[in-house]
Amino acid sequence: MAQVTLTSIRNVVLLSHGGGGKTSLIEAMLFDAGAIDRIGTVQDGTTSMDFEPEEIHRKITLGVKLAFFDWKGAEMNLIDTPGFMNFIEEAHAAARAADGALLLVSADSGVKPETEKVYSYAEEFGLPVVAFVNSMDKDSADFQNTLSSIEESFKKETIPLNIPIGAGASFQGLVDLLEMKAHVYENGKSKEVPIPPDAAPEAEKYRKKLIEKIAESDDNLLSIYLDGGTLKPEEILLGIKVGTAARSFIPVIAGSALKNIGADKALDAILLALPSPDEAVKAMHIKGKDPKTGQEIELNPDEKGPLAAYVFKTIADPFAGRLSLFRVYSGSVHADSTVYNPVSKSRERIGQIFHLLGKKHIPAQKIDAGEIGVVAKLKETNTGVTLTDEAHPVVLPEVKLAEPLISYAIAPRSKGEEDKVSSGLHKLLEEDPTLRFHRDEETKEMLLSGMGQLHIEVALEKLKRKFGAEVEMKTPKIAYRETITASTKAQGKYKKQSGGKGQYGDCWIEVKPLKRGSGFEFLDKVVGGAIPRNYIPAIEKGIAETMREGIMAGYPMVDLSVSVYDGSFHPVDSSEMAFKIAGSLAIKKAAVEARPVLLEPIMKVDIVVPEESLGGVIGDLNAKRGKVQGMEQSGHNQKIAALVPMAELLTYANQLHSMTAGRGVYTMEFSHYEQVPPHIAQKIIAERQAERKQKEE
Repeated sequence: MAQVTLTSIRNVVLLSHGGGGKTSLIEAMLFDAGAIDRIGTVQDGTTSMDFEPEEIHRKITLGVKLAFFDWKGAEMNLIDTPGFMNFIEEAHAAARAADGALLLVSADSGVKPETEKVYSYAEEFGLPVVAFVNSMDKDSADFQNTLSSIEESFKKETIPLNIPIGAGASFQGLVDLLEMKAHVYENGKSKEVPIPPDAAPEAEKYRKKLIEKIAESDDNLLSIYLDGGTLKPEEILLGIKVGTAARSFIPVIAGSALKNIGADKALDAILLALPSPDEAVKAMHIKGKDPKTGQEIELNPDEKGPLAAYVFKTIADPFAGRLSLFRVYSGSVHADSTVYNPVSKSRERIGQIFHLLGKKHIPAQKIDAGEIGVVAKLKETNTGVTLTDEAHPVVLPEVKLAEPLISYAIAPRSKGEEDKVSSGLHKLLEEDPTLRFHRDEETKEMLLSGMGQLHIEVALEKLKRKFGAEVEMKTPKIAYRETITASTKAQGKYKKQSGGKGQYGDCWIEVKPLKRGSGFEFLDKVVGGAIPRNYIPAIEKGIAETMREGIMAGYPMVDLSVSVYDGSFHPVDSSEMAFKIAGSLAIKKAAVEARPVLLEPIMKVDIVVPEESLGGVIGDLNAKRGKVQGMEQSGHNQKIAALVPMAELLTYANQLHSMTAGRGVYTMEFSHYEQVPPHIAQKIIAERQAERKQKEE
């Protein structure tokens, strides 16, 4: 690729719902640009972007990919992203590295909940958006309805830059509203033809709307339009650029990624309407901070400025090592150089650097401000880190990704492979920050958490393929708690005489329930020296250890106050161990008499579903012992806020997918603990007692 300037670089993230056609559109674009000599398909597993075995098998994009190529002298860096909810946070992280977004909306379905989700990422980072109405070749394609869907969902007007000639089986090309010329496509190649008579009135109508909306977006252009009744071609182009940058409207291209109709027009629209790095940085006022002083630093895309290269994706490769995808906002990253990691406070050696086109490495000597590049084998640098100069450090804010929604317990298929599993998973965690892995000290299980069952299954497939570690997956145990509902007093007395020095400890305690979420309170109310001060901590320790083990089902006890107020001691036989045992005996007696109950974690859940699925989803929530807190309109969808027991949500991702035909999405976070209904508590306690008995045998 020839030397490029900042003004001819485009860093664009492709966003859509799952199956929206992003990967197919990039494939068509690469072919039109001459970067590949044949078009692959997702169905055949032959696309440039989806090359991981798990992607080829499932026929979906699972992770961020880069497409670096030339289009009409401009350097294109297109970022392909997943659209399925289990992997959608990858798109969130990738949007951070872009200057603009190409939003794909299907002509047969319009805006979906996932479309709204990914559009929110563009909003979060202030990215100007161009929309591509895909799948115009589908039987149910409706261009006008899709425009209405975009406008209603995003509260932005659309201005088509072209309109389709035909729809469904008759879709054959586009009318360019900027030049008022028609183009029909055969095998991906366009040919200029006269505008069909039946399309001419529609073209004139949309052309007039285009000029009016452009004029309304800028005071100077509006004045020119009112004086002359139209705008010159160069004024129209300028107006599209200015209006898109100001996010006053969304330019729209129609087409079919699978038939390679309109991919070339989408590339032209990217050049015309979306900003170059210098325009984007100035418009968004991108700022970093000095990690030492906290002072804000405004960044400019100057290759001679202080280095600020943000790592937005990490790929764990067992052969090539860790690959770090980064966007340079200021300065330059040179091959065979050293940079500074302010998080680990370490220097990182930069070896080879390159651009990516799918899995193809394109070597580079340097990656300048405004460009996107890749470096291999950084030792301390993970996703979200800013690589910088040690003498002039600057750190960009890290993208806050969503917390995992679902957890599964995992165990190695072969004994003795715990370390192998743990090592492999930690490398996958570097690649995917939305995964979490830890060992639950309470249940003694290894837990892997992710955005859904499919997310975790894919992670375990990668674990086996990349690191040779195979595991079994099972539903995890719920972190129940125990507490009391009444106040009571009890004595714990431990007396043992077996020749020689004996053991003696005696204490009286009072227990009281506390407000939910208060934890554990221990009070020393002993007066008159009934128990020497040096034995009080031992009593507290005995009580605390017993509470961790529980007295009903082996779950930790919470939300109670314990006061030790009386007791007795022996000057010779008393010891810390004796009083520790006495404390344990006392809390066991007291808890049994204080009407103990089981508590379960309650999750705050926000669910977005299509209108037609609302009744079924609410009915299902009621069946799950959920409490609906409220509902509100969200575009074409309804947003439900509810409180639901965690035990009812372990497989909710799959259930919601089934109830809403894949269109429902949800997020959840821990809210509080509540008492388990008695009939359910009895079942849980019986299961735990059976488990304990089995272990003892």
